[in-house]
Amino acid sequence: MSRGPFDPTFEHLPRVIPVFPLTGVLLLPGGRLPLNVFEPRYLTMTRAVLAEEYRIVGMIQPREPDPADNRGAGLALRRGEEPPLYRMGCAGRIASFGETEDGRYMLTLTGLCRFEIAEEMTPLDGYRRVLADYHRFRRDLTDEADTEVDRSRLMAALKRYFVHREISADWKAIEAAADDRLITSLAMTCPFAPSERQALLEAPTLTERARTMTLLLEMAVAEDGSGSSDARN
Repeated sequence: MSRGPFDPTFEHLPRVIPVFPLTGVLLLPGGRLPLNVFEPRYLTMTRAVLAEEYRIVGMIQPREPDPADNRGAGLALRRGEEPPLYRMGCAGRIASFGETEDGRYMLTLTGLCRFEIAEEMTPLDGYRRVLADYHRFRRDLTDEADTEVDRSRLMAALKRYFVHREISADWKAIEAAADDRLITSLAMTCPFAPSERQALLEAPTLTERARTMTLLLEMAVAEDGSGSSDARN
């Protein structure tokens, strides 16, 4: 992705960032994510972040206990205990915000760079913070010139998937979109399961993310016995 005029350089990404844990929500570098903030601790977090120079928030998914784990009840959370987090999330900058009459913030985050949690810090005013390690993801702030996307296979899988899910789409706009914008937008907006979203986030490159998403689309249709459906343009 290209760095915007208000985005920090890699060297200026803050090490300690607040995180907003949301299951099934994905932010990727270069993506734009709308958020409706209403919980008191996250209203407090938003006010604190808006006072900072680069207004950085980490989006990350909670890791739910695996019901197949034979430790069973040993994984259950105690009352008031926060769920564990996936190791990897994505830092985003608050690019715009608005206030509502009923006391909510309406935010738009622009995805900047993925991070791994080096350490979870002591919560501040009820919201969670982490020590973010960005070193593996420097290229998130640059354009990937060597991206290779099997566009024809992806589009065929996407059309079958949309037909099966009864999702309407502007196919002219989709077909005109650049590879990076298309992959990022589809990964963030298609109704993938939380674990599938995490797999897309953790794909090392845009090329791998495109391959992973194509497989997810194909598998979703095949598992429902709809692989032979004709796509409607």
